[in-house]
Amino acid sequence: MHNPINMTPIGIIHSAFNEKFGIPRQPGLAESLSATIELYPEFGSPEAVRGLEEASHIWLIFLFSATADQGWKPTVRPPRLGGNKRLGVFASRSPFRPNPIGLSPVELIAIRQQGNRVLLEVRGADLLDGTPILDIKPYLPYSDALPEARFTLAEKIETLDLPINWASEAHEALARFSRQLNQPLEQQIADVLRCDPRPAYQRDPERIYGITLHGLNIRFRITEQTIEVLELNA
Repeated sequence: MHNPINMTPIGIIHSAFNEKFGIPRQPGLAESLSATIELYPEFGSPEAVRGLEEASHIWLIFLFSATADQGWKPTVRPPRLGGNKRLGVFASRSPFRPNPIGLSPVELIAIRQQGNRVLLEVRGADLLDGTPILDIKPYLPYSDALPEARFTLAEKIETLDLPINWASEAHEALARFSRQLNQPLEQQIADVLRCDPRPAYQRDPERIYGITLHGLNIRFRITEQTIEVLELNA
């Protein structure tokens, strides 16, 4: 029997993603969305982040807390392979792992001190709101960027190059919520929807889907010609 290893989160992320469905499947695909990492007081001293401002990007090591209690299996069905092809869990980025740990590179925008808290503003995070952060490391371009690397099952970023059409009432609500939230909401919604949240095996152009962002409910439909935002409400 292997001895268990205990880890303590160093902080938590505050993001616009209120539920798992709709989160881009990889980091950096929705760059208009920012998030805030709040370091817990025992880890969030200015000394602990000294020098990190010199990094343009950082690695986030985090816990898949929303699925951690669901266990793991040796094989998984990656959504991007249609959900009907099995891969070994270690050949995937599935959250259902023996140790439910994730790794994401994000852009570091700013480091702020707010009272006794240290906050890191980041861009491009693909993490659910409230995800525990286990560690932070600087991204090192000379060693972490490997242009010769390959993985033939996922060789390119897949996003939809489609126009976004808004229903009239949804577009009116967009202007109102953009002011209230002080966010570039139209671009953020476009970035998320062009990542195509639909399961790969479910491509019915008449089906209406829903995601949440900043606590807003977004109802949409994707056809071969367009992405239609049908409703936007609190």
